[in-house]
Amino acid sequence: MPALEKMIRLMRILRSCGAFAGLVGVFLLAGCAPSPLPPPEQSGELVVATRNSPTTYFLDVEGKPSGFEFDLASRFAAEQGWKVRFVVADTLDELLEVVANGQAHIAAAGLTASESRRRTLQFGPTYGQVKEWLVCGPNVKLPRDVESLVGLRVEVVAGSSHAEHLKLYQRRVPSLQWVALDLASSEELLERVEIGLADCTVSDSDSLDVARNFHPQLRQAFVLSSAQPQAWLVGNDMPTRFSRQLAAFFKELEKDRALVTLRERYFGHVTRLKEADVRGILEKRGTLLHEFRPHLQAAQVETGLDWRLLAAVAYQESQWDAHAVSFTGVRGLMMLTEQTADHLGVKDRLDPRESILGGARYIIDLRDSLPPEIPEPDRTWMALAAYNIGSGHLHDARRLARSLGKNPDSWADMKSVLPLLARREYAGKLKYGFARGGEARAMTENVRIYFDILARYEKPYREFLAMD
Repeated sequence: MPALEKMIRLMRILRSCGAFAGLVGVFLLAGCAPSPLPPPEQSGELVVATRNSPTTYFLDVEGKPSGFEFDLASRFAAEQGWKVRFVVADTLDELLEVVANGQAHIAAAGLTASESRRRTLQFGPTYGQVKEWLVCGPNVKLPRDVESLVGLRVEVVAGSSHAEHLKLYQRRVPSLQWVALDLASSEELLERVEIGLADCTVSDSDSLDVARNFHPQLRQAFVLSSAQPQAWLVGNDMPTRFSRQLAAFFKELEKDRALVTLRERYFGHVTRLKEADVRGILEKRGTLLHEFRPHLQAAQVETGLDWRLLAAVAYQESQWDAHAVSFTGVRGLMMLTEQTADHLGVKDRLDPRESILGGARYIIDLRDSLPPEIPEPDRTWMALAAYNIGSGHLHDARRLARSLGKNPDSWADMKSVLPLLARREYAGKLKYGFARGGEARAMTENVRIYFDILARYEKPYREFLAMD
């Protein structure tokens, strides 16, 4: 077991015994604490403390590290020529301790750089802003203000900026009380609120936006604190040169819009669905999806497309209705046109197996027709847009994007161009003419969210596991 993991486990044991502070002091005096890490310029490795959450760091559908903070910190390390290693903390206090003890160079974890924190901690450049929302469950009368919280069970993450701001309000409302829990982030608290284990909690706006796609009954009450800056926490012993490198890195990200692109990848689609949409797929997941799962997994084996992505497309297209028929003539689970079905060898569009396999093959054909320089996952999102409007119209949109000075290989740019295909001043100049590009964008963004939901609740499919 690595020394840092041993140290973290020891901290947890000591904290649970109520002897953490005193005994750690003894260990420090005895010289048992691990030595601070050398700076990355010396070791060639940047060590990053983070926390597991959908907005920071997580394992993706393939089991690989992913997340906004993961990508951002990995890019920073790569540009400096360093390797990168992530240390995942179980609680916010633990995360701060790891940096304070010199066992990580930075903490990249969506931290709020509040005024009180800045008085004692060193932060890098601000790279985002969030609001802090008071969020309540479905059976709680929504409080209008802080005074209305008296008597409710409010839970927050121990040591968080949310707890700090509640303390400020407590000066005005002495009877205000809350429960502070040792967690890494507010995601678990949001789930506790929805199922009624707590009345309310406080959440950053980006975490809430993501969580509402999994917990549709959460309700926003009021903003506890607005426009809170986000920044990386920097170890106190880091040299001045490191701070300059951070400043230059974030300045360049703003200049080439790389930060905007990264935000779009993780957060650009999360606010589209309404409560009824989320509740719909969650409810039908327990009934209809079971019937079609074998066909979806068979399509994954043939095409390599994740069966949950195919299920997301099918839900967007037909709400998992194998007999769905549109007034335009498309039909079946994957809503294939007659022409497309003939091309793919689909004889009966209302047969679930044929429809799913045909739709999967069509997505692969569309994806393969795109220029090789388009990276994933943008490549898949563009293929889904083409699934809606056709590859000809998508290529029109790519040419239009280029003429407008936008990047045709970036979904973040393409999603802003697609609606222009329906505008008269552009459509008349396009090779394939008018197209409902806005619908293609909406379809793709919805599929992205449905995929996130299914990936959270449904296990990945591995053919060799099914054979055991």
